[in-house]
Amino acid sequence: MRAREGVVDLLNQYLTVELTAINEYFLASEMCANWGFGRLRDRFRSLSLDEMKDAQALIAHILYLDGLPNLQRLNQVKVGQDVPETLQAGLDSEREAVDVLRGAIEHCARVGDFTSRSMFERMIRDEEEHVDWFETQLEGYSCRGSGELFEPAAALERRHRRLSHLAA
Repeated sequence: MRAREGVVDLLNQYLTVELTAINEYFLASEMCANWGFGRLRDRFRSLSLDEMKDAQALIAHILYLDGLPNLQRLNQVKVGQDVPETLQAGLDSEREAVDVLRGAIEHCARVGDFTSRSMFERMIRDEEEHVDWFETQLEGYSCRGSGELFEPAAALERRHRRLSHLAA
């Protein structure tokens, strides 16, 4: 099927955003594991895999439209030096993704590509949920300094042992 004007370019632009996020979240996952934040590691790994599935869908759709997926381009991978910076980097990336998707949805509506528009609308819902998650984590971090989500696993284990010893 032939793509409408500009649609493949927008699909590739968003593919670049997703490929960058895959790398950013994979690195954040490994950094959190290294810092001892197992739950954050799991969450960033899950985000990376979600973005990978979106990239796969984008590639398939670009090919369906007889386009060529551009896998050679990445935006700057943002790297935090600690948990709050890592969360802020993720929030910034998700907000960027939402902005790109808004423009893509408007363009697809204008040129009459409702299939691509529908795909972008599904993706923007996911990205807005990610924005909400990052905002919630950063708000929680600023309110309590660090909480269970941010405590290294060894510290959590020590605290739980101490509390269970006190309860006995």
